Amino acid sequence: MDQQLIGVTNQLQDAFASLGSGSLSFDLPQIAVVGSQSSGKSSVLENICGRDFLPRGSGIVTRRPLILMLENRRLPDGVSLSDVPDNQTNDYEWGEFSHLPGKKFHNFDEIRQEIVNETEKMTGTNVGISPVPINLRIFSPKVLTLTLVDLPGMTKVPVGDQPPDIERQIREMILQFISKPRCIILAVTAANTDIANSDGLQLAREVDPQGLRTIGVLTKIDLMDEGTDVVDILGNKVIKLRLGFYPVVNRSQADINNHKSIQQALENEKSFFENHASYRGNAAYCGTPFLARRLNIILGRHIERYLPETKAKIESALTKYRDELESLGEPDILGDPSNVLLDIITKLCREYSDVLDGSAPDLSTEELSGGARVSFVFHELYSKGIKAVDPFEQVKDVDIRTILYNSSGSTPSLFVGTQGFEVIVKQQISRFEDPSVRCITLVYEELVRILGHILALPEYKRYPRLRDQINQECVQFLQELVIPTKKLVTDMIRMEAAYINTGHPDFIDGHQAMDIIGQKYKKDANKPSSPSTNAPTQAASAKDGFFGSFFSSKSNKKKMAAMEAPPAVLKASGTLSERELMETDVIKLLIQSYFNIVKRTASDMVPKAVMLNLVEKSKQELQNELLKRLFSTQAYRDLMQESDYVVARRDECKKMVETLQNASEVIASVQTQ
Repeated sequence: MDQQLIGVTNQLQDAFASLGSGSLSFDLPQIAVVGSQSSGKSSVLENICGRDFLPRGSGIVTRRPLILMLENRRLPDGVSLSDVPDNQTNDYEWGEFSHLPGKKFHNFDEIRQEIVNETEKMTGTNVGISPVPINLRIFSPKVLTLTLVDLPGMTKVPVGDQPPDIERQIREMILQFISKPRCIILAVTAANTDIANSDGLQLAREVDPQGLRTIGVLTKIDLMDEGTDVVDILGNKVIKLRLGFYPVVNRSQADINNHKSIQQALENEKSFFENHASYRGNAAYCGTPFLARRLNIILGRHIERYLPETKAKIESALTKYRDELESLGEPDILGDPSNVLLDIITKLCREYSDVLDGSAPDLSTEELSGGARVSFVFHELYSKGIKAVDPFEQVKDVDIRTILYNSSGSTPSLFVGTQGFEVIVKQQISRFEDPSVRCITLVYEELVRILGHILALPEYKRYPRLRDQINQECVQFLQELVIPTKKLVTDMIRMEAAYINTGHPDFIDGHQAMDIIGQKYKKDANKPSSPSTNAPTQAASAKDGFFGSFFSSKSNKKKMAAMEAPPAVLKASGTLSERELMETDVIKLLIQSYFNIVKRTASDMVPKAVMLNLVEKSKQELQNELLKRLFSTQAYRDLMQESDYVVARRDECKKMVETLQNASEVIASVQTQ
């Protein structure tokens, strides 16, 4: 079962690597190898694999993570392991890179060179590093199925052309891998150094302080001073690791230079532990073969532990990719794409109508959308906008006074002037036109926004040229609807200004207004007040009323005696008489009364006009308009070309669905065993 589960994990590693690092977000159980540059990481991995294939040299050799997936390959019936030739061109052992699918490397020197080439593609020929992994799978009857991640060796001091912050870069890259809870940390440490303070174990403690998922590997056991050993450490008496410590003996650099084979090195390792006084009693639990078996068992159990969660995430991802694949559709093999175009237009218009009506299946619980935003424009923005229009913001008492005298002509009026009232109220009604037109613009923008959100859905990305053309036609159609809508709304406002219906049942007529103002002045007259604050008293005491300011000085009286012509600009001035004060207040009351009537009418009728001529008409006529505009020529055939993204994404989804299906089936079969 362990072999099968690790094999499934390896398949997923390959699939995710081929689809890019962002394809799936969940982490797979794996073993990450960490240690300093001189700890012997590469030798441990090569001994486990049984092959020389890792780049070697001075400084940082591993500059990209190498995800090494070992696959135990069963030999044909009748063939034993002893029959397999130990050379680099046999039919039973090879390597494959995920970035070169289908290509088999039987020569492991070529595997080493490909690792170098692929590293330099990403990092250049200098000593830079990259977190983008290289995926290598090795098939061999001599290995146990394992997944190991070889990470750059840690260094303290930059050497040569290394960046000044190389320690920080390597540290951050390693932490990206070992911080994940599903990652088992294989901390490699040279036994002839200060083990407790080794780089690998110190970094492992930061993310796994209790040592629950850290495995200690002690190298260079044979190089320790005579009379010393690591028995206490192997017994977990010095450093506590739940998964334990394992000693190994690697080839020395001289052995590598002399082309000592790994098989010979493993035999020497076995002999060392069997003959060493400190280890021979437990020699069966020492060395690389035992370490490989333990790693296989530990990783298998680790994967099995997370199996239910992994299965659930695989099923969720499978559903996601199936849905996306369905939305991308099958490749176009149709001779006439008109049916596809018709379906797209019909679906778009139905979704547009549903969003406006609030019957879309994916209503948001976090923000207003669709028709609710249109309603917000009507009942919040427009309603408050016209309520904020104050008829007396621009018309002051002096303006009313001037209009009253102007509307009386050469004969002073005996009653409140109707003509002056109409002039002022018409001017103020026209101020409703701007917020009403602004309301149309806001609703238009919301409709464009709705269409933009719909066209941004994945199902409309399949034909980018068609999507852009549909968007252009929709916007143009809405712009065409805005023109008659604006005319209707502005005509409504102008209609209100064209005829002042003083017979409206809600309007306060002149007699009522005069009675109200008269009662007000009677109450004010009965109240004790100082002459400085009693306007009617002041008005009554004014000598000359309307024209008083022109004759208030001796110089002006002399001009009056001379009968000089009035000034070019003659403005109302002086203190208002009691009658003028009352007339002004009556006019203001009448203006306010009628203005409120028009305000209520506009707040009710303008949204109705916008709904009729813009919103409802766009819902009813959008489909016919799109069909007419897009089918008017044969150009729509050119618009039905799929984007390169869709073609590539469909292939990616198909591959991912196939991989996830296989993984799901294997996991299901393992769970039933």
